[in-house]
Parts: sequence; structure tokens; C-alpha cells
Amino acid sequence: MVIKVNSDKNIQLSLPGRNSTELMSEVFGSKSTTVRIVEIGPESSDRGPHFHDQFEEVIYVLEGSGFLKTSQGQFSLTTGDTVCVPAGVLHQTFNNVGEIIRLFCIFPISQIKNGTIELESWNDA
Repeated sequence: MVIKVNSDKNIQLSLPGRNSTELMSEVFGSKSTTVRIVEIGPESSDRGPHFHDQFEEVIYVLEGSGFLKTSQGQFSLTTGDTVCVPAGVLHQTFNNVGEIIRLFCIFPISQIKNGTIELESWNDA
């Protein structure tokens, strides 16, 4: 079955350190995919590092710049970049400039909450 979600039905998520809009997930009837737009404000780092224990995350930078800190190194991010973070890799996205960084995030699972492990800080890793 084809699933179409009108923009007025997108879900605004209340998550620390960022604005997140869920465009597709099991809430809308997806069996295998979650899609979100994530906006991180200037100098924001309210969210600690996290990892997804059973699935990867693909991040496409729609606009802005910042960096992705991971357990495998640090990567600069700028408009047009795409990153695939494998399952189990600790990561945290930072905005270190004066404008919003807007990300298009895709997860190959219909509900990411149960497979996402949040840490308070990198010291907890």
C-alpha cells in the first residue's frame, strides 16, 4: 500500500538540543523506514552522544555546516554531504557556526526509539 503524508500531518518531536520533524515512520504506516528532518541551532549541544544498536543512520546535510563526532573519528559536515553511521557507532552532531544546520535523516526501521541508546556524555561511553 502506498502511504502519502501531507505536510500538515508531520509530527513535531520534542527532543533535546534540536527540532525534529518526523515525515515517515510506523505512526504513518511504514513497515521499514523512519525519515526525519532535524534542525540543530547555533552552538547547540544539548543532546548527548547516542547509538543505534541494530540499524544504521544515513544523514544528508540539507543546509548549514557543523561536525559529526563519532567513536570512529570526527567528520566535518557541510551542505550536500552524506554520511552513513553504522549500527553500534556512537555519534553526536554539532552545530558550531551561527546558523541552523538542517539534516535529512533516514533509518531502515519503522520505529527508532527502542533501538536508540542515549548517553549523557562521551565520558559515559
